[in-house]
Amino acid sequence: MSLRGERQADFAYQAVYRYMISLINQVSTDARVKLPSLRQLAGRLNVSISTIQYAYSLLEKEGRVYSVAKSGYYAWPLSVSPSAWAGGDLLDRLYAAARRPGMLVLSGDEPALLASLDSSLLRLERELVRHYPHPLQPWSQPCGVWELRAALAARYTTSPTRCWHADEVYIGADLRGVLDILIEVLGLRGTTVIVESPCDWLILRLFQDAGVHLIELPWTPDGHLDMATLDQLLRDEPVHLVLLSSAVSLPSGVAMSISERLGVAQLLEQYGCWLLENDTFGELGFKGAQAPLRELVNPERLIVFSSFEKVLGAEAPFGYLLSRRMSSELQRQFLLRSFRLSSIRQRAIARLYQSGRIDQHLRALRQQLREQAAEMGQRLDQHLGDQVTYRAPAAGATFWLGCTRPVDMRQVFQRLLTEHVVMAPGELFSVSGLHRQHLRISHTFEGQTNLDIALAALSDALRQAQMG
Repeated sequence: MSLRGERQADFAYQAVYRYMISLINQVSTDARVKLPSLRQLAGRLNVSISTIQYAYSLLEKEGRVYSVAKSGYYAWPLSVSPSAWAGGDLLDRLYAAARRPGMLVLSGDEPALLASLDSSLLRLERELVRHYPHPLQPWSQPCGVWELRAALAARYTTSPTRCWHADEVYIGADLRGVLDILIEVLGLRGTTVIVESPCDWLILRLFQDAGVHLIELPWTPDGHLDMATLDQLLRDEPVHLVLLSSAVSLPSGVAMSISERLGVAQLLEQYGCWLLENDTFGELGFKGAQAPLRELVNPERLIVFSSFEKVLGAEAPFGYLLSRRMSSELQRQFLLRSFRLSSIRQRAIARLYQSGRIDQHLRALRQQLREQAAEMGQRLDQHLGDQVTYRAPAAGATFWLGCTRPVDMRQVFQRLLTEHVVMAPGELFSVSGLHRQHLRISHTFEGQTNLDIALAALSDALRQAQMG
């Protein structure tokens, strides 16, 4: 089988994806099944290895396959009993459970589930294909198509001194790929990095796997950064950079005050430290636009990363970063990765920005998220009462719950699986054993009856898992 000529090169990964879905459906059994290697599939389908890698990454994100280091990709077994999830890596167990049929998944964090722009993207793609029937330099722009890079640069520019140019924007296949490049370019292996805590598990695992020494800076129970501890760490430790959110820290859902942002900026300047800013949820704050941390720090020691997926939906998985420095090394690493990104889709995303459609969408999405969070807060009070504490989130699609009594959260997780409910234990958001009395649940739910049943099951699980 060859995909050349079957579809335009821009859409090769979509054809590979469909082929892989068909293959997985054919080979899936009650036992795990190893899938063909990247090289085997590239040869079979006559496409590049990077195109196969991209299709596999989409399948892995959807929970259809999983990877084993130095072994390859495997299809998940068709039937896995809850008892089989009792051992092994907690994150792997969560991913496995979340993709089983019939599970109510409260562990995710997908704001765009409430309102995505997938249909708008696909419509724009069709229009672009009609106007430009031939491939638009599909592989000659390894850092992303110029049109989208320019649109992002314009969006992040706020003044003559806080300005960005298209050649300072880099677009990759997904957030994981962009962060991998950052780890390499910044030479983070073996260095010390301060990260806010709780922190997204994707970021934590990537840094851990790269041999980065992570120092966690927990948010205080009343929702503030411990500035004295940050000062001491920057003074006493060989900190390479600090990783913080642009405005709202998730999953904690805490918005950094302006005084805290000013304090952080002053400390970073005092110690000459780099800021790696996570802007993934920067435009999803419920109170509208807030001055991000990047507006206050030295732009010469700043790197911003984000992705389109949280705002646009699953059809826009690309990750991106902005940096004024290390341009030659960043270009080299993006060229070496050879991301085979759809230029048509990138141009379609650019058109959404240029037309103002993104801003219209964000206003509606923020409103829906705010209303959904308010409704979830009422349900948490109704079903969990004094079993948990929480702060109303300031952004995003999740609640960060703390238990008022000591519980074995892994036992809670396991009990809920038997009730076909998946939640995210707090320990996943730490590398040093923090947040064991916390959990994250999503409020972008569908079906009120199922949610009531799930929260009642969570209440029972918390009660049964109490310690002491």
